[in-house]
Amino acid sequence: MIKASLVLALVGLGVLAASVSGAVDVPFYLPLSTLALAGVAFVGRAIPKFLRIFLVMLAATHLILVALILGARAGFITGDYTGYVPPPSAALGAAAFGAIIFGLSYVPVIRTICRITDRYLNSQADSIIRIPFIGLVRAREGTIGTWFIGTLIAINLAQVALNVRLSFFSRDMFNALEAKDAAAFWYQLFIIFTPLAAVFVAIALTEVLLQNVLTIRWRAYLNTYYVGEWLGDGAHYRMQLIGRGADNPDQRISEDLRKFVESTYSLSVGLMNQAATLVSFVAILWTISAGFTFPGTNVEVPGLLVWVCAGYAILGTWVTHLIGRPLIGLNFEQERVEANYRFSLARLREYTEQVALLSGEPAEREGIARRFGQIVDNYMRIVIRLIKLNTFTSAYFQANVVVPYMLTAPYYFIGRISLGQMQQVVGAFSRVESALTYFITIYTTLADYKAVLDRLTTFEGAIASAQRVGGESKLAITQVPGRELRLKNLDVRLPDGSTLLHAEGLAFRPGERTLMTGPSGSGKSTLFRAIAGIWPFGEGEVQVPEGQTMMLLPQRPYIPIGNLREAVTYPGEANAYSDAEIAEALRAAKLPQIADRLDEERAWGQTLSLGEQQRLAVARALLAKPDWLFLDEATAALDEPTEAEVYRIIKEKLPQTTVVSIGHRSTLAAFHDRRIDMKKTESGLSTPVDLRQAEPAE
Repeated sequence: MIKASLVLALVGLGVLAASVSGAVDVPFYLPLSTLALAGVAFVGRAIPKFLRIFLVMLAATHLILVALILGARAGFITGDYTGYVPPPSAALGAAAFGAIIFGLSYVPVIRTICRITDRYLNSQADSIIRIPFIGLVRAREGTIGTWFIGTLIAINLAQVALNVRLSFFSRDMFNALEAKDAAAFWYQLFIIFTPLAAVFVAIALTEVLLQNVLTIRWRAYLNTYYVGEWLGDGAHYRMQLIGRGADNPDQRISEDLRKFVESTYSLSVGLMNQAATLVSFVAILWTISAGFTFPGTNVEVPGLLVWVCAGYAILGTWVTHLIGRPLIGLNFEQERVEANYRFSLARLREYTEQVALLSGEPAEREGIARRFGQIVDNYMRIVIRLIKLNTFTSAYFQANVVVPYMLTAPYYFIGRISLGQMQQVVGAFSRVESALTYFITIYTTLADYKAVLDRLTTFEGAIASAQRVGGESKLAITQVPGRELRLKNLDVRLPDGSTLLHAEGLAFRPGERTLMTGPSGSGKSTLFRAIAGIWPFGEGEVQVPEGQTMMLLPQRPYIPIGNLREAVTYPGEANAYSDAEIAEALRAAKLPQIADRLDEERAWGQTLSLGEQQRLAVARALLAKPDWLFLDEATAALDEPTEAEVYRIIKEKLPQTTVVSIGHRSTLAAFHDRRIDMKKTESGLSTPVDLRQAEPAE
């Protein structure tokens, strides 16, 4: 930004000096607007990078404008090429828009958008991109995104310049028709229009390609970032514990990120395009309507058509906002109820067997109908609001067709303007009015975009809260020399702050098989989660043996979607084990019937019974060979003979692994060397107490 500011300042001072000396005849505001833009660029060096890209491209465009204006004033640009030279007033528009960009950087919602966007643009991740005629280029992903956005802004500004030139083509062609000048008509059609149309089509196709490549790379980076934040350090788990799950994180990562990227690009670049269009065609309207008198009077109004167009657009925008404002909240609610409905269907698919066993289909139909009814109710409120909005906007845009003709026809009939100028005015009026009513055109998009932005920010807030809970936890997990796992002055609390259990000096000795018992709700599973390091509520210290591995098997294992090999080796790499090792682990875990189906892909979590899922989890442990294995009722779904065989296999295959189990069956005592029971103290807290030494397992 400092370089851009310096170049603008030098050019502005040079033009000012040339103007004062009489070397070139330019309006006084040309060098002043250049210097003003230089000042904006200098103070704008600290604004978000996303906005800085627009400011730099605006500065480059301004320099091109100044060069063209000076070239025309010096006589270097003549003939048909004068149609490519913007009026000096365009420089004022560029400076004004630069100031607007700087001002927008202080608007809270814009800063929020830029904060999310700048995560991509500031990315230092190494990446590769293939550039035509150059080949593969290695660069930072943020640098690639910056160049993409800058190039797309340049393309949009070039399209505006082509539209301005085409307006002069339209003027000259209709003047040729009015004068019945065939040579001039064919000249305009083939020599002027055809090359311009070819260039327009070429850059439009380039824009489509670059835009789609940019949005998918942008989305891919943000997807990786948000998934990392959500899954990092157990934030996804803590979000549920603290009751700030930011409903449906799957939708926020998949749908909301996609909409955010697409809308951020289209709205920001579209706004830049419309601003450039406004500046360019206002200059045309102002020039043509010079000397126009107010209808029915002799009073001349400078730029009459500009003021009429602005008033017409402002009125339409204001009415549109009044009608459409409720759409923001309605769209947010629609996203929420749609996601809840989709989640309920997915959950039903996951628990189809349980629903069938309980004959719960009527209850499910009622629940599904109720949730879909919420979708319909909110959707109809959106429809009613859209009908009101479209009623006004449709009438407004239909009037746009005739309003410019009504304004210019009287001046054409009295000979103040030619037919070509009339057509140029109609086209310019349409462009200016379209730019001024851009807000009307995109109102529903803005409403949806604001809802998406709110969902992303609340998702970020939920992640931040979960991370803060983890960072503020006083429950320390420390690695110490030795082989014992010890609990020192440990208080495990619930999320509401109440103390669930207290453990002091409890030690789990290596090689010893320990059974934990006690009533439900006494904190056995929560203690396991505290030892595993995922429970943040409490204080005290869990001392774990340094350099040793730990695995916890819950009562209901997680079975990822994919082939069986990936399900058995989860969370490790599937290629970390040979097929023979995986098949042997499945046979040892009493699952020989699926040991030869490793490449089969299906929803194994629904295919296997709970008992089979628990045995698959045991197969994982047999492969991973952890130093410590915690079984949280991990065999509760097995019959007693199978459970006994599983414990025998664990002892046989994992002789160096220390096993700690939670269970309620009395038969489990035979498989363990030690028993700890959760007892209630006088204060109502649970505390682990050594009851007795169990008989050694055979």
